[in-house]
Amino acid sequence: MAADAAPAGPEGPRPARVQRLRPAAPLRWLARGARDLRGQPGIAFFYGLCFWAMALVLGAVFRHKPEYTMTIVSGCLLVGPFLAMGLYEVSRRRERGETPALGHSLTCWDGHLGSMGLLVLVLTVLELLWGRASLVVFAVFFNTGMPSTAGVLEAVFNPRNWQFLAVYLLVGGVFAALVFCSTVVSIPMILDRDTDAVTAALTSFRTVLENTGVMLLWGTLVVGLTLGALWLPWALGIVAVGPWLGHATWHAYRDAVAWDA
Repeated sequence: MAADAAPAGPEGPRPARVQRLRPAAPLRWLARGARDLRGQPGIAFFYGLCFWAMALVLGAVFRHKPEYTMTIVSGCLLVGPFLAMGLYEVSRRRERGETPALGHSLTCWDGHLGSMGLLVLVLTVLELLWGRASLVVFAVFFNTGMPSTAGVLEAVFNPRNWQFLAVYLLVGGVFAALVFCSTVVSIPMILDRDTDAVTAALTSFRTVLENTGVMLLWGTLVVGLTLGALWLPWALGIVAVGPWLGHATWHAYRDAVAWDA
């Protein structure tokens, strides 16, 4: 009987539910992200420069050594989540009425290294599989070996290669969807509640499954804004768009995931 009366051991916080999101929610996230961007322009500029440097390196590798592009993208997946977490920390502190500092944002991940490390490992494996699948698609449709940069662009934009383009986009879309579904709220969730990587990723998938239309719109906005920023000369647009989307992603998490008191 004593054992039955013993209080339960302490439990970590668990999400109460995945919230139903309104169709216009992504626009609200962007508006709140812009407010955070204006509130801490110095910190945002620092992270924007980091994203810009990554874009320049990726572009240079694609132009001169396209065969190493996926390797560099994998490296970006190792660094990117930690940069994004710094932006989430800024938004989190502003939400609490605290004053954010660059030092806090740079070290906010050190208490979540285990969960972040596992999540980044999963992302890296997905990216490596994505790269391998892309090479297989090229090998199936072309027998000229590893294409040059000009060869890649010609293959992608040549209307006569529509079958190759359709398969290439299908394969890329599947892997991109997996990455998006597993990370849309998982990294801010790890920062906010120190959740393990598996729970965070599963909650992220649930968020997409229960709000598919809204998350499809959000993903489209993210891709569109990113491509638009990279299209500007020297990809300078990413200096502003990168931090803006980072702050907006925090607000996406706060709207999508509810917690028990």
